[in-house]
Amino acid sequence: MLAFLIYKLILVVAVFAVSLVVAMYSTYAERKIAAFLQDRLGPNRAGPFGILQPLADGVKMFMKEEIIPGTSNKWLFILGPSLAMFTACMTGVVIPWGGTLTIGDQQYPMQITDINIGILYLLGVVSIGVYGIMIGGWASNNKYSLLGAIRASSQMISYELAMGLAIIALVMHTGTLSLRDIAAMQTGWHWNIVYQPLGFLIFIVCAFAETNRAPFDLPECETELVGGYHTEYSSMKLGFYLFAEYINMFISSAVISTLYFGGYNMPFVGRFVHDPNVLAVLGSVFLFAKLFFFIFFFMWVRWTLPRFRYDQLMNLGWKILIPLALFNIALTGVLMYLGGRLH
Repeated sequence: MLAFLIYKLILVVAVFAVSLVVAMYSTYAERKIAAFLQDRLGPNRAGPFGILQPLADGVKMFMKEEIIPGTSNKWLFILGPSLAMFTACMTGVVIPWGGTLTIGDQQYPMQITDINIGILYLLGVVSIGVYGIMIGGWASNNKYSLLGAIRASSQMISYELAMGLAIIALVMHTGTLSLRDIAAMQTGWHWNIVYQPLGFLIFIVCAFAETNRAPFDLPECETELVGGYHTEYSSMKLGFYLFAEYINMFISSAVISTLYFGGYNMPFVGRFVHDPNVLAVLGSVFLFAKLFFFIFFFMWVRWTLPRFRYDQLMNLGWKILIPLALFNIALTGVLMYLGGRLH
């Protein structure tokens, strides 16, 4: 029992550390990818190829003066970015990061906790994250911050509906809410993207909106709102908001890989590798390769597509994605019924 608790503690620390490191170096990757697409060099001063730029940015964030506006609500002003960062870090606990390690007679799954309602937990924690933005925007006592916070809350509520409906169709197909069970079902090439292509398309568009990434970054639209909900923030409080966005992007990529692209499953590798521990480690590497591709996709879209107008954003959510998601549920039900009749 003690060994199991120690293993879980190590896993918690590892997931937390990996989330922070990936978020930190996502800022570097973002700037390098933007530079490549715009025929520039990007960061190239701090370390070879600018590889130490995220550390320099972190030191700068910690060293900057901490400013709390005199007219703000001090405690809520502090609570906003703290809540955003906390909920971002909480989402990774239900994701299966690999298979199962066998040490002695004990098996150790590479997942912090496997709850049978893992998808509902994810949606619940993500929906709490909007409170961090809303509280921060309102507590700033700044009209631009408040407008950004209102945009963020209405955007997240609108796109959570379509995302939830897309997941309902996936749950109908898999018959479980456990992320580990969903990943385990996708052995070989039986990835859910084959059975739920429309659901995947709806889910990934909603993921862009939920993470406030371009072309859905209306809450922090600098051309209209100066900086949106974090206009009044400085130092590490601003860093928390920015870090939370990159952690959310990392977790979204992991969830997409797990739900639709087989998670840690590797087609054909089991034929050549028979050691379960080696397979588990290779599975983690394979999962991270998938999620790094989706992180790149998030960044590629940001520097390719222009920002939507706010009315276009809402029309897409309510008039296109939600009807499409309802159609996908009906189509999934019909195909499952016909499949059952044929068997």
